[in-house]
Amino acid sequence: MGCYWWLIVALGACASGSPQWDVPRRPQPGAARLHWESQCQYQLRHLQDGARIAVVLPPRLEGHWISIGCEVRPGPEFLTRSYMFYSSRMFKAYQFYYRDPACRDPSHSLVIKGKLRLRQASWITQGATEADYHLHKVGIVFHSQSAMREVAARINETSSSGCSRSLPPGKTWAPGTVYELLSAKAERDCTAALGFTMHELSLIRVEKRYQLNQPQGSRVVEELYLGDVHTEWSERLRYRPTGYQRPLQSALHHVHPCPACGIIYRSDEHHPPHLPRQATLPMRLSGRWASAQCEVRPAVLFLTRLFTFHGSNRTWEGYYYHFSDPACRQPTFTVYASGHYTKGVPSSKVKGGTELVFRVTQARVTPMDQVTVAMLNFSEPGSCGDGGSWAAGIEQDITLTNGCVPLGIKLPHVEYELFKIEQDSKDRSLLFIGERPTDGSSPDRPEKRPTSYQAPLIQCAGIAGVFSHHNYQSHWLEKYTNAGSPSLEACPATFLLLVIVLPFLRGV
Repeated sequence: MGCYWWLIVALGACASGSPQWDVPRRPQPGAARLHWESQCQYQLRHLQDGARIAVVLPPRLEGHWISIGCEVRPGPEFLTRSYMFYSSRMFKAYQFYYRDPACRDPSHSLVIKGKLRLRQASWITQGATEADYHLHKVGIVFHSQSAMREVAARINETSSSGCSRSLPPGKTWAPGTVYELLSAKAERDCTAALGFTMHELSLIRVEKRYQLNQPQGSRVVEELYLGDVHTEWSERLRYRPTGYQRPLQSALHHVHPCPACGIIYRSDEHHPPHLPRQATLPMRLSGRWASAQCEVRPAVLFLTRLFTFHGSNRTWEGYYYHFSDPACRQPTFTVYASGHYTKGVPSSKVKGGTELVFRVTQARVTPMDQVTVAMLNFSEPGSCGDGGSWAAGIEQDITLTNGCVPLGIKLPHVEYELFKIEQDSKDRSLLFIGERPTDGSSPDRPEKRPTSYQAPLIQCAGIAGVFSHHNYQSHWLEKYTNAGSPSLEACPATFLLLVIVLPFLRGV
């Protein structure tokens, strides 16, 4: 929906940096009168199945952290991860790479050793801790001769002559042999050809989630969020994360049941995990899908999403709820969008994915705090709705102004998308939508179509009926009006940033 990262930086300036519990609220009286909203809104309010979520500050990393399934990185790359952190600040990390999206056909494994030092709280990504890391060694083990030939060719093409000698010549393949790609002692680094970087360790967040209605031994889930990987391969080595990847979970305190967890936990570079086979699910979008957690995107963007897909006529509607804090408790503005989408076709580039084209034809915006109201009212006339008449909690249609320039929304708009549907261990349907470009742009051309995914949405209602926009929006406004919202007087830092930003808008 465009690039408005600078707005989020301003809005996030007054959010509290202290750790806090995200305690679920009980449903309000009268919630039963909300039709389909009851289940979907309950999911958004009680993120992660009604759990309490606490941020661990400073983050405690000691222990073993694992993927809970097959992960997809831009490229695409299919992998699983197994990271161990020690009290001495040393770490050992395994990355297992695969040829298939089910992580059943291993290509090669990396074993990474180094040292990590936590620093201060991030001033860019609220709720995260910055860290420095130093790599001591990186080794690679190949699980097939073809994988070795492929990697060797990439190293020979892009690296120095010293790196070309790090792997044996010809078609020689020694199963189980660890070939050294990086050695701090020898001052040799041959990992660039793989697009390898551990910059993910420079941004860290640890959460504890207390699940309700679970057996005593499985109520606590600990998650480790590490920095995101740039969506452009050419930028990966230089990029410093401002968002997160899908979290790793503690090997001791993970979701239950988790068929993949034990397999990944017991694996090493010589014995890569072969994950259990999963059924391929058809692309049946009809219904409603909501965020399972407060989502963090690069450039300091916190949001939750709610989508409705009408399969009968291929129309869609979506809400994007934006916040200034990583717990999604301080709303800034809401975007409602709608349009049409094409019939999906299997992706030739990302196995297991489906390619669709989405067209956004209508949009509405609701500012939720006085900072956003002031910014929109100060915008150029005709650039975003009825300029000068914005008020907190009041929705405006921005279709007639072809979007909203201050928020980076342009209408009509086309996006080339990547979708995937899976089922989790609790038999819930998960919808993965393509990851947004790290640079804040949108996939408005076929060559910008995503090759990886955002955090999944959970299906919260079946086949869509009438979209009860009025009831849902009323409930949303009632919830946050009662909770209160930041004001200019209460946030002098944000007001100062606003004074700096608003003159810029005059020239947009």
